[in-house]
Amino acid sequence: MDKHVQHTTTGHSTQSGPNITTGLREVLAFPYRSYLYSYPHKTAYRELDPPLPLEPLWQRENTDTYFLYMHIPFCAARCGFCNLFTLPDRRDDTHERYVDALERQAKQWAPITSRRPYSRFAIGGGTPTLLNEVQLNRLFDIAEHVMGLDPAQASISVETSPDTVTEAKLAIMKERSVDRVSMGIQSFIEAEASAIYRPQKPQEVERALEKLTRYDFPLLNLDLIYGLPGQTVESWIYSLERVLAYEPGEVFIYPLYTRENTIVKPDDIRRQGPDIRMELYIAARETLKSKGYVQYSMRRFAKEQSFSKVLLPYSCQEEGMVGLGCGARSYTSEVHYASKYGVSYKATQSIIADYVATERYDVADHGIVLSREEQRRRFILKALLHREGLTLSDYQQRFGTDVMSDYAWLAELLTEGMAQLEIDEDKQVLRLTEEGLGYSDAIGDWLISAEIREQMEGFVFS
Repeated sequence: MDKHVQHTTTGHSTQSGPNITTGLREVLAFPYRSYLYSYPHKTAYRELDPPLPLEPLWQRENTDTYFLYMHIPFCAARCGFCNLFTLPDRRDDTHERYVDALERQAKQWAPITSRRPYSRFAIGGGTPTLLNEVQLNRLFDIAEHVMGLDPAQASISVETSPDTVTEAKLAIMKERSVDRVSMGIQSFIEAEASAIYRPQKPQEVERALEKLTRYDFPLLNLDLIYGLPGQTVESWIYSLERVLAYEPGEVFIYPLYTRENTIVKPDDIRRQGPDIRMELYIAARETLKSKGYVQYSMRRFAKEQSFSKVLLPYSCQEEGMVGLGCGARSYTSEVHYASKYGVSYKATQSIIADYVATERYDVADHGIVLSREEQRRRFILKALLHREGLTLSDYQQRFGTDVMSDYAWLAELLTEGMAQLEIDEDKQVLRLTEEGLGYSDAIGDWLISAEIREQMEGFVFS
């Protein structure tokens, strides 16, 4: 978050308003304020005192299906922009002890979360495919034989990286019914990758992509980052066109964010000259649209997908998220919880060591209890920042009130041309316009409550 931008609370209704002084227009002057990929953000989590037993917590959860997530917090090297919970560590014995702990956790959680089927299963990180073949296969065994995942009715996703793509690991993923493989490329220009401390050669990326496409997974997702040091519109579109040559079903484009706790610092980027991220974003958006991709959010562009599986439904609100592994978040409608969060090598290593040494995982001791107000904010954010939009009657059914009355300042989105009210199947939907999608990060930051912002800004990175 830009430190020179001050935030105060203004209110236009009985609910607290956005954390700004002069309205939405002022916020839009800084389109890249904060990437809100979850709400409340993990930096708002604190020690839960007393710890909350998991069994009654999950007994109160009313969603029809759950999302099973496994976090593998290891990677080959930390990229210069990364502030995720991940540890550069290639050692097999370290990975083995971690998977042992994850299985121990799964055996304790399975009786608690087995009352609902899993409609989604994802293995993320870090880089899950940094694990060897035996360890990677064990993750699927844990999901199926311990947690009760039915791979015939759940979408299964795995993250990978160019340097860890091998025939043996791809064969395992194919055999275990993986539907979606996601790979971060970031750039096809070696100098741009080097500028963010990513030791990656274009030839290695091409080799990995050729292997991936031969295995013909139902959905291939590829990620790129714009705003890299030295990047131009021409070099950015070159990387995008190299991605499109492999015909991925899904492309994610991310603006570069740096923080004081990342290797590449904000001052390093400011010294590069004018911020051209919006220009790069618009160029990519128009290129992707011309190739038949539909924009689903500021970052996600995809083509129509068809799967041979008949998938169980899952809520876009991501409630019922069962997160196994150190760093994985779990979401119920009332409580979000996870292990502690660190970024430095020392902090991350210590947190993982504590996780591996733990014998019991049956309480939530670090997280946040969502007030009714924060549940409402989350509902709005999770719906509004995606193409589907916020269906007004869904909010009313969930909370018993009218969202436009509860948060009258949402009308500023309409006034500023960032959103419009549409009718879908006789229901009113508040939906971001094309321009609004491009300003999603600013809009998301605008919607954070004063209470959550204070907790986030009070977080100390170790």
